Amino acid sequence: MTSPDLKLGLIGDNIARSRAPVLHRLAGEQNGMVVQYDRLIPRDMGEDFDEVFDRCAGRGYRGINVTYPYKERAAKKVTIPDPLVAAIGAVNTVLFEDGGPKGFNTDYSGFIAGYRGVREAAPGICCLIGTGGVGRALAFGLLALGAEEIRLVDRDAAKAEALAADLRAAGKPTRIVTHTDAEEAAKGAQGLLNGTPVGMVGYDGTPLPAPCMAGAEWAFDAVYTPVDTQFLKDAEAAGLTIISGYELFFWQGVHAWDHFAGKPLDQAQLRASLQAEADAA
Repeated sequence: MTSPDLKLGLIGDNIARSRAPVLHRLAGEQNGMVVQYDRLIPRDMGEDFDEVFDRCAGRGYRGINVTYPYKERAAKKVTIPDPLVAAIGAVNTVLFEDGGPKGFNTDYSGFIAGYRGVREAAPGICCLIGTGGVGRALAFGLLALGAEEIRLVDRDAAKAEALAADLRAAGKPTRIVTHTDAEEAAKGAQGLLNGTPVGMVGYDGTPLPAPCMAGAEWAFDAVYTPVDTQFLKDAEAAGLTIISGYELFFWQGVHAWDHFAGKPLDQAQLRASLQAEADAA
């Protein structure tokens, strides 16, 4: 078997249906490169997260993506060049270099790109459910987009308060409040965001009952497998503008590719090729 031009991987627990391998293979094809992109599921490999991560460089990986539930753990194992990403405290993209692994967060930049591709208006008052790895990236994205208020919702109040403190330390005028009840936090909000795995394949359900969406303007779901989550179906039925998790998937992948390969991409072609492969599947 011919060695790939670029060996990449994804560490996560529930990634059998992830389309990241397809995205990076297609990105490689645009540049005449053979890209190997492996799903690295610690349980299936008989290793824990630390073992999988620590052995990636020795196994020839140029870089990896990291997804649920390991983004915050990964941040503790890398050097983070960008102070903003260090403040987020979660990484989803890692490069293995001679000086050790470096971490980046393309969830943050990907969310901003996805939002701006659909909405021109500022986010307004936002209810963000979930303050884990992706939730932290979304929260800082909302801060950068000029949200009026961010309501952080988590059953773990200490976790939400820790993120609130980090957001306030950024010195922006955005009001930051915490809640443990999503239904209460959604009242009067313009933006509703799901930063939890609820709705993902294997985690059925929705983080917010449909009646609580009345009066909001837009909704975003970080879940993209499936794309049409119950959360987004309910939001669309309520007349909200929808920003699907697919937009986050696409843009975080484009930005991760830039870190991995530094090669140009025809983004429209990549999007069309991804759709064509999905239709053929």
